[in-house]
Amino acid sequence: MSVLLLARPRDGLDCRMPLHLLKLCVGAESIADLEHWIAQRMAIQRKRGETPEHVHTTRMTPKRRDELLDGGSLYWVIKGQVAARERLLDLRPVVGADGIGRTDLVLSGEVVPVMPRPCRPFQGWRYLSDKDAPGDLGRAAGQVAEMPEEMRRELRDLGLL
Repeated sequence: MSVLLLARPRDGLDCRMPLHLLKLCVGAESIADLEHWIAQRMAIQRKRGETPEHVHTTRMTPKRRDELLDGGSLYWVIKGQVAARERLLDLRPVVGADGIGRTDLVLSGEVVPVMPRPCRPFQGWRYLSDKDAPGDLGRAAGQVAEMPEEMRRELRDLGLL
C-alpha cells in the first residue's frame, strides 16, 4: 500500500518564496561607501523638508512586481562580489527629464551585509531567486560577520569563505 502525503503550509502560512533583484553598486568600494551615500542622500532630503527615502532609479521595469514586493530585496554587487542587500518596499514608474520612462526602486535604506559571493559584471539588474540568494551576515554567520569587509572579500577571493 502506498500513501501520498501532500505538503501543506504550516499554520496556514503561504509557502511562496520572495524574488529578489541583483544590481551592481557602481562607484562603491565597500558596504560603508554605500551606507555613507544613502545617509548623505537622506540628510539632503531632510534638509529640504522631504520625507527621507532611499530610491534607486533603473531604466527597465521589473515585470514580476508582486513577487519582488512579497519580501524581496535588492542585492548589491560591490567590487565583483554580492556584498549587501536592502529590502524592496515599492516599484514606482517615473518619467525622466528626457521623457524616457524609468522605474524607481524604493528601498528600506537599511543595508544588510550578506555572505560574500563573486559575481561577474552585467548591465542593468537581474532576478535572483530566494534559494540562490546569499544569507545575511548575522549571528548565524558567527565570526565571519565580525571580520572587516576587506578581510571577508580576500578570504572569499581565496576560496576560503
